[in-house]
Amino acid sequence: MAFDLDLIRRVYAGMPDKIAAARKLLGRPLTLTEKILYCHTHETPERAYERGRDYVNFTPDRVAMQDATAQMALLQFMTCGRSKVAVPSTVHCDHLIQAKVGATQDLSTALDVNSEVYNFLSSISNKYGIGFWKPGAGIIHQVVLENYAFPGGMMIGTDSHTPNAGGLGMVAIGVGGADAVDVMAGLPWELKMPKLIGVKLTGKLSGWASPKDIILKVAGITTVKGGTGAIVEYFGEGADGISCTGRGTICNMGAEIGATTSLFAYGKKMADYLRATGRADVADLADGIIAHLRADEEVYQNPELYYDQIIDINLDELEPYVNGPYTPDLATPISQMAAAVKEHGWPEKVEVALIGSCTNSSYEDISRAASVAQSALNKGLKATSDYTITPGSETVRFTVARDGFLDTFTKLGGMVLANACGPCIGQWARHIDDPNRKNTIVTSFNRNFAKRNDSYAGTHAFVASPELTTAFAIAGRLSFNPITDKLKNDKGEEVMLDEPTGFELPPKGYDVKDPGYQEPATDGSNVQVNVNPISDRLQLLQPFAPWEGTELLGLRLLIKAFGKCTTDHISMAGPWLKYRGHLDNISNNMLIGAINAFNMETNKVKNQLTGQYDEVPKVQRAYKGAGIGSIVVGDENYGEGSSREHAAMEPRHLGVRAIVVKSFARIHETNLKKQGMLALTFANKEDYDKVREDDLIDITGLVNFAPGKQLVMLLRHSDGSSDAVMLNHTYNAHQIVWFKAGGALNVIRAEAAAGAM
Repeated sequence: MAFDLDLIRRVYAGMPDKIAAARKLLGRPLTLTEKILYCHTHETPERAYERGRDYVNFTPDRVAMQDATAQMALLQFMTCGRSKVAVPSTVHCDHLIQAKVGATQDLSTALDVNSEVYNFLSSISNKYGIGFWKPGAGIIHQVVLENYAFPGGMMIGTDSHTPNAGGLGMVAIGVGGADAVDVMAGLPWELKMPKLIGVKLTGKLSGWASPKDIILKVAGITTVKGGTGAIVEYFGEGADGISCTGRGTICNMGAEIGATTSLFAYGKKMADYLRATGRADVADLADGIIAHLRADEEVYQNPELYYDQIIDINLDELEPYVNGPYTPDLATPISQMAAAVKEHGWPEKVEVALIGSCTNSSYEDISRAASVAQSALNKGLKATSDYTITPGSETVRFTVARDGFLDTFTKLGGMVLANACGPCIGQWARHIDDPNRKNTIVTSFNRNFAKRNDSYAGTHAFVASPELTTAFAIAGRLSFNPITDKLKNDKGEEVMLDEPTGFELPPKGYDVKDPGYQEPATDGSNVQVNVNPISDRLQLLQPFAPWEGTELLGLRLLIKAFGKCTTDHISMAGPWLKYRGHLDNISNNMLIGAINAFNMETNKVKNQLTGQYDEVPKVQRAYKGAGIGSIVVGDENYGEGSSREHAAMEPRHLGVRAIVVKSFARIHETNLKKQGMLALTFANKEDYDKVREDDLIDITGLVNFAPGKQLVMLLRHSDGSSDAVMLNHTYNAHQIVWFKAGGALNVIRAEAAAGAM
């Protein structure tokens, strides 16, 4: 039986009338995305919402949080005056387990090292009615897909790869913790009505091609910001033929193109997965309203009339892809990889191959990778690279162990890691002789920004499917093409790896002894949540100060970031994850990965009070101590990547007043607004070049701050000259209230104190 079945019944019961009303309102057939969105509006729509323009209030069905982001989200929720969450919510302990020597010992170490944080998350979940998935239970997105996602639903999650649930037909969107607090507090959640990108899939996958290769190709077409402000909807005969978990892989990595989310329509593959994971009752309900869980037929017949952009992919012709290094949208088909390695001078030796992560850790993924491993063993081959395997959940791990796949990996030379994120987010104690040496790793993960996986700038990380990654582990070289190339076995014979085979679902069904779930207390009023005031892991939050009601004058430039500046650059993960519940401590990593445009170095900026260069957080603390505000200037797609709101809270905590960039990634812009920060963009992108290192800066127009009204940034240069730069913003009236109040949470607190909640 499914969790929250009554909720799903209520959603389905309301869909026919709501969809009919939306169809009448828009005066045309509806895409699947539109059906789900209009069924989840907080207010009854009185007009059609304009894509890419109108802000809309939604009522998501549920919230999911992973342990690294849940800490800050729940520390905020504690202060909002509610006794219980308003919607079903869960916490998943998957980020804090460091991959080092193997699953059993790594999990044991994590339970010891992180006991304070786990106890906090367990107790606060118990108090406020939140389901708690213990360390070792699995990666949030795989666990959600197995237990909570349902076709036609809407959820938010405090992780950028929440869209994984789109594999089960759910509009699932990654957000910051403050957004989660809104929904858990029973408030509407605001989103700009997304544009729609339709991806039409024809043909059928075969051979070495996999669902992962679809999204790798899409990333190459759209780039890392091509999906910004849009939902990607997959359709066509090719889409209907992809497994449910394969669809999850595609939707998961849609975050790498900046998409709000991605999703597939309901059909037999989803029904089969629901039944296999013990949710036949949900499948039966969905079967009864299947027409409402797919786009209208007219949309499929003439998609160009209903989507803002159409991408066509013929799966019969799709090659396996390898994306990278340093960015997930540099897409190279396997047939061209050897030439690309030579052309770009990428290190050819594959030192480590890693499969798993939230993107590719399903039963199907592991069974296909295991078939490649078994083919190698049958032909006298073993892994020549280090090789790791990360199951997605305890259910998957238990089932693949039962079916012998983990033994196959071990025989090949692989090491099985805990059911956790591990190396994908830098939680990996990698062993390397020289941390500055150029080297290559291949993963089946989703991101490959510099330093993300192992903190080493010299690591060239490439992304591929689990089966292709396994082939690279066996061959040990990046130029290897398993479709055409032979390998020498232990007898000196030339052999070829067989094409991957596998199972969408386990033939003997899923099985697990202990999935790792803790049901919350029915009444949490007597549950105590204690935070040690001298803890270096957890810190109770103090409200941010409201806006002073004046223009911002005499600001200093903290850093002018050059090029790609992701949330990993702004607030690194890896060893810093342990401070995710302590705002002051984690603020010591603020922007230490960003490249300073004036010296092309990281974590080295000029302190305008002393004239000396120092670490970014130290300089900002000096400004804060002197009562001086500052700004950060950035390039295109600033804040792409993870949903981590720490990247917005740290500048806010340390006294940065505004972030001024060429363009923002969606989640980060929203996170900044939620924390009462100014998130502004250059009206003329070339004005980025006018910002000088020693500038004194004024931002004016705030006393008349209004939607659509530009602000002015005056750059007063040290030579006595100046430049007035026009700034745009996307604040609506409600978001301006957040700014003036000092953050959205201050507004929630005020409403709670007034008895409005």
